[in-house]
Amino acid sequence: MSDAEEMRYWKVRWLHDFPDEPVELYSEIGEDDFEQRKVEVYRDGHRDYASASTTTGTTMLSDIPVGTFDDIAAQADFEPRRISADDFERIWRAATEA
Repeated sequence: MSDAEEMRYWKVRWLHDFPDEPVELYSEIGEDDFEQRKVEVYRDGHRDYASASTTTGTTMLSDIPVGTFDDIAAQADFEPRRISADDFERIWRAATEA
């Protein structure tokens, strides 16, 4: 199995009124349920990101497993959606090459 087949990719809208917190969270999740890479998008459009080797802003990879898609969807403040590896790569490049 290739790395891409073992990974899962999620976009989660975070519904809140906190001005300094991200409103979209993009995660690449490994077979072990831990984030491998993450991009956070803020209301003003700026992006921060994290991987095992780098972070920007306050964005960090979670140190606990992310849980199931259904667990996230059950929370009223979150709207998760599965995305493709290509979609995640586009967001990752936009954040890291900015």
